Amino acid sequence: EIPGLVTKLENNYPNPFNPTTTIAFSLAKPGRTSLVIYNLKGQVVKRLVNGELNAGMHHVVWNGKDGSERNVASGMYFYRLESGNFRSTRKMLLMK
Repeated sequence: EIPGLVTKLENNYPNPFNPTTTIAFSLAKPGRTSLVIYNLKGQVVKRLVNGELNAGMHHVVWNGKDGSERNVASGMYFYRLESGNFRSTRKMLLMK
């Protein structure tokens, strides 16, 4: 565990975005972590992170594509970080 570091999900930037956005988050402890993009219906669009990560700051870029590498439509999307007992969801807007 890194002293003074907290597990936190940051706002993506830029937001609105086209065609890519960066999602930043920090982990106070290493562990199994997932970062998933969802559409307004709550369906999984893409899993950006699914595995063990070290404690510290992390940055992930989403290219606006789904799990099959197809471009997604303009609109509102949600991204959810889960690590240990931490869960946080934020929204973002893709404008083409």
